[in-house]
Amino acid sequence: MMHADLIDQDDLLGQLRALGFETPAGASAEQACECAVRGLSEPRAKALKVMVEQMYTSSATILPDVRKAIDKQLLPALAQFQNR
Repeated sequence: MMHADLIDQDDLLGQLRALGFETPAGASAEQACECAVRGLSEPRAKALKVMVEQMYTSSATILPDVRKAIDKQLLPALAQFQNR
């Protein structure tokens, strides 16, 4: 039996918390991403960008709900922040 590396909601919340973003216990991936983009500062945006790049370039499979939350919440916020 093969074991695939997966990035699930808990992984996303853990990574966001490791970067210092506050996410409520039991938050969905989308709720966690919403919390992360609130009050985004330049250092936090850079750290978030690195995290997303690492997730997207790793060999791990990002579960659909997590990918959707990142695509819907984080990527637009990072793009908007970069254009400032």
